[in-house]
Amino acid sequence: MTPVPHAPRASRATAAWSLIGIVLLTVNLRAAITGVSPVLGELRDALGLSGVEVSVLTTLPVLCLGIFASLAPVLARRLGTEVAIAGSLVLITAGIMLRLVPARAALFVGTVLAGAGIAMGNVLLPAVIKRVFPARVGSLTGLAMMLMAASGAVAAGLAVPLDDAGGWRLALAVWAVPSLVAALAWGPLALRARRSEPAPAAPASRPSSSEGSLLRSPVAWYVAIFMGLASLMFYVLMSWLPEIMRDAGYAPATAGMMVSTMMIVGIPLGFLVPVFAARLRDQRLLVAAVAAAMAAGIGGLLLAPAAGWAWVGVLGIGTGSAFPLAYTLLSLRAPGPGVAARLSGMAQTGGYLLAGLGPLAVGVLHSATGGWDVPLVLLLALIVPELVFGLLAARPGFVQPSATRPEGHLEHLVEPKEMAVAEPARSR
Repeated sequence: MTPVPHAPRASRATAAWSLIGIVLLTVNLRAAITGVSPVLGELRDALGLSGVEVSVLTTLPVLCLGIFASLAPVLARRLGTEVAIAGSLVLITAGIMLRLVPARAALFVGTVLAGAGIAMGNVLLPAVIKRVFPARVGSLTGLAMMLMAASGAVAAGLAVPLDDAGGWRLALAVWAVPSLVAALAWGPLALRARRSEPAPAAPASRPSSSEGSLLRSPVAWYVAIFMGLASLMFYVLMSWLPEIMRDAGYAPATAGMMVSTMMIVGIPLGFLVPVFAARLRDQRLLVAAVAAAMAAGIGGLLLAPAAGWAWVGVLGIGTGSAFPLAYTLLSLRAPGPGVAARLSGMAQTGGYLLAGLGPLAVGVLHSATGGWDVPLVLLLALIVPELVFGLLAARPGFVQPSATRPEGHLEHLVEPKEMAVAEPARSR
């Protein structure tokens, strides 16, 4: 009888340590990317980067998020979720340190390693939240989004002061410290999972509840495209907003602060939007509000760039709400942690590959036209499919993998009350 009283304490201790791990993980899922763009000029001068190489450098992290996202569920299934997350943090640390070597190859390879680690962490985070804290999906996703936005804003805001204090190496190197701390924190969780419960630790390891094709699921594609377009908007603005504002007549330091301000505005929304979305049966109103904010902000930059600070605030609301909403849908549309991991992997693979085209396409259009009107019109046009696919993804219900439908349907949505009854039977 002695194991009975000890089990709850172990469970609570594991949950508490997992919460600490989630916090430390999310702190490292933006900083290694957002801390680079403010010092692009210094990197270009120090390493002799061409204009094409600078454009590739701004796009490469986002492409890595898409390319490596598909590997995360596979590694988690074979090694365990905790082991895969610990490995992702090691990759982030190694990538950051490699970028300190004064060579172009090291800069690009280090960016790929850091991007791979961030991609894996992005994908596995919703699955961990869904499995360890199934009753706190909204609040913990909100906490994660808020910390992600805060760390990204801090990294962007401190990049230039750190560069002034110790050069571009210091501006990049400082973010290896939190990633190393996070890797050490996930080490005990990885060891415990491997030692005690290797099978449950791997998402999508139970065929009865999570096998089946998501690639043939329209709803999974709706979520992926909505996430991709939301991410595209964010990374385009993060990469090029300083240049847009400088060409509009703002000083370089002011233009740099505008990017940081845009991300700071999104910090509280990163928490509030997931919490609010998780309490709603239907999230379509939130999608419409996001689209309206993005249209107002980008339209303002196009028509009245002199009021730049006002549009930066509006864009902070739009970008600060869109990605947390899309990220929350990964959990809300999945009936369990296994499907959440695979939906997250699919959505982030397709979504970030789509988003990766944004900064490069905008840079090419700017070079070809000599101005920002055409790129901004393109962004305005992309709001339409973002709205359409967002509305489709935000409809109430759960996605079910196609293989579980004997009738041969590709997928269907099950209302939450029905799924709550059906889920225990599938999980046995």
